[in-house]
Amino acid sequence: MTTTVSELQDKLKTTIFVSMRRKKDKLETCSLERKTEKKKNEDNYFTLRRQRWGSDPRLQTCRGKLQNRRSKLNQEINKELMLRTGAENLYNATHNKRMKEQVSLELQFVNSNLQLLKEQLAELNSSVEVYQGKGSKGSIPMIPLGLKETKEINFREPFKDFILEHYSEDPDKYDEAITEFMELRAAMRTPERDESGVALLLEYFNQLYFIDRRFFPPDRSLGIYFEWYDSLTGTPSCQRTVAFEKACVLFNLGALYTQLGARHDRTSAAGLDAAANNFLRAAGIFRYLHDTFTNAPSKDLSPEILTMLIHLMLAQARECLHEKTFLGHSEDLETVVELAQEAAQVAEEYSQVFKTISGSQVKDFVPASWVSMVRIKVEYYRACSHYHMAESLLTLPVGEKNEEQLSQRVREALQYVHLPPSNNTTLEITVPATYQERVVLGLAHCRESVLLHEEALRQQRMCRDLKKKSVLTDVLRFGHESAVHLLDLYEDEEDLHNVLDPPPVAPATKFQLSLTSPDFSQHRVEDMFRLLGPVAIFSAKHQWSAPRPITLTRTPTQGFGFSVRGDAPVVIAGVDRNSLAERAGMSEGDLVVCIGSRDVKWLPHDEVVGLIREAGNTLSLTLVTPCDKTYYKLPKSKSLKDISPHSTTSSSSGVSSSNSSNSSSNDSHYGSVSGSTLSAKDKHNSWNPFKRTTSRDKYKSDSMLDNVILR
Repeated sequence: MTTTVSELQDKLKTTIFVSMRRKKDKLETCSLERKTEKKKNEDNYFTLRRQRWGSDPRLQTCRGKLQNRRSKLNQEINKELMLRTGAENLYNATHNKRMKEQVSLELQFVNSNLQLLKEQLAELNSSVEVYQGKGSKGSIPMIPLGLKETKEINFREPFKDFILEHYSEDPDKYDEAITEFMELRAAMRTPERDESGVALLLEYFNQLYFIDRRFFPPDRSLGIYFEWYDSLTGTPSCQRTVAFEKACVLFNLGALYTQLGARHDRTSAAGLDAAANNFLRAAGIFRYLHDTFTNAPSKDLSPEILTMLIHLMLAQARECLHEKTFLGHSEDLETVVELAQEAAQVAEEYSQVFKTISGSQVKDFVPASWVSMVRIKVEYYRACSHYHMAESLLTLPVGEKNEEQLSQRVREALQYVHLPPSNNTTLEITVPATYQERVVLGLAHCRESVLLHEEALRQQRMCRDLKKKSVLTDVLRFGHESAVHLLDLYEDEEDLHNVLDPPPVAPATKFQLSLTSPDFSQHRVEDMFRLLGPVAIFSAKHQWSAPRPITLTRTPTQGFGFSVRGDAPVVIAGVDRNSLAERAGMSEGDLVVCIGSRDVKWLPHDEVVGLIREAGNTLSLTLVTPCDKTYYKLPKSKSLKDISPHSTTSSSSGVSSSNSSNSSSNDSHYGSVSGSTLSAKDKHNSWNPFKRTTSRDKYKSDSMLDNVILR
């Protein structure tokens, strides 16, 4: 069968078409794979950027899950509060009796829901075991604070509008800076429970200094609201000021320090030192908040709550130091007596905390378990102080049973341990003279220890949240069993004195605690919006004109007719009359922001001078005129009106068209200015190579040199 030419051509075309189609499909597949890989890499990049160093995704740890539940509860509480506010407004506005009854019923339902939500939040705040370290199972749990929650804020549009309106710059240039700041704030909401989390919070706090000065003018609002939820009650609070944002970030920093203090291993001296240090840092931050930020809308930032938190953190630091003393104590009388007084000191400080936390302005806003825990610690450490005294008097070898008199060493050790008897039911024995008195006093301390341990156990059983804490139960029971066992050893020694109470143990300590104030300088940051210029001048509270470009074109024998002073930014110090600069619209006090296309707001004086010289005979500048004159420090009794435009130097101006040797000699000549009011730095920055030569400048008196605009 023969094949025609046309059939061969058709087969060839089909083969070529199929081959080209395959190549095209292959290219499209490769292109799609490249696009997919590129998008995957971009997603990974932005994911890594979002997970900043020091940030902790919420659902990876038990603490994170607890914080996530707190966030959801805060939102539900906010919803119920809004419903209650609306129902109350409707109840007050309506006059319909039937409507009032329905609204009243709805209010009861909302209040019931709100109470349940607040109880759930208090239960979360009582979840102290989640924050405790692995080595703290044999100790009473510490009380940490949960972090305040906040909503996300979109700064992009307000910041861009303000940059365009106030700074007259292209806002798109600052897209990356705005994104970085928003990512920093998002990461700050979930800090890790270590030093990197502390560094992250301090980084954001320090960055707020620049944000406040750049974008928040004192006379109006940008429409940005900072909303935070109360750490204790879940109630939302909102303000437009950056000061409220700073206070909430500092509160979270203090709360993070409490969590760090609670997580340390309390079975070693190093762990106890670290825990005490973190509690003292937390107390220092709360003291700083108490002294610095006033009229905060959030209850957890009120002076009463902060005062309570300061006392609580100091007491917990003292508790860590007592445990450290207990770890290293030896079996001798002086050490055990010292341990008893340390325990009495801890009990005394927790007594102060209990008085503060039981006040009407505090008790209603803190979890009930906190009040019970503080009360339990008061009773427990009083019991410990009496137990240590009983141990020192009954079990330690302080003398033989048949000795009538105790040694002088024992008397000196017990001389200042007891306070004077407070009533008729207290033993009058403070320093036992005989073995019998020592036993009587020791048994009285032991019985008092048993009673106080029983009171601590009773307080725990009465608290719904704390009676479930197995660690706390084990510690209290062990203390009670130890006191009962010691008492059982001397049952045959009991007599009629068992109805009397022992004298109180005098609280004393060898550790002096001092608050650690926050050190913000340890985590310095760079201004994200540095391109806007030096923040001292280009800030939200200062006003200036829109940038205006001017171009000066001169002849080789002509000067520009102006002088400059200062740096970052350079200031127009003087303009000659009828000069090129004056005709172009330059005036004294203008700020040079650009030379040609280069931004010079941050450049020093010498570099700006060099750029002007390099411009040759055609100089393009961009100037702004401040609306106030606070950028310059004038000599006393001087004002801008008194300063002549020719008074900044006595030399001629203009970059000469002569040879380089002449130029260098002119530079050195104009660089030395005599005048009694100029410092060495002012002499350098007052050099004027751009001022036009006039005949009368050569004959100016030296007194005119005093009129110098200082930076």
